[in-house]
Amino acid sequence: MNIYVGNLSYSMDNDELRKTFESFGEVASARIVSDRESGRSKGFGFVEMNNDEEAKHAIDELNGKELSGRKVVVNEARPREERPRREGFGGGRRF
Repeated sequence: MNIYVGNLSYSMDNDELRKTFESFGEVASARIVSDRESGRSKGFGFVEMNNDEEAKHAIDELNGKELSGRKVVVNEARPREERPRREGFGGGRRF
């Protein structure tokens, strides 16, 4: 199951995120999303757990709990929505 984790501290790294979820079961991957240009955390990430029961238990236990000084939002990740491709400056208009 893919789990969304939001409102993370900007100082949290992938290893800390993984360790938080490992107490509930095996973690296949843990990744904090970062800004492409600055490399700074965007304050959310995703954790993949192969066992759905362990994942649901982690969601129930961690949603609304404080991690690194912030109350986190933890729920099952929804599939990414396709967005229209941006055409650069001016929204594709020609000048």
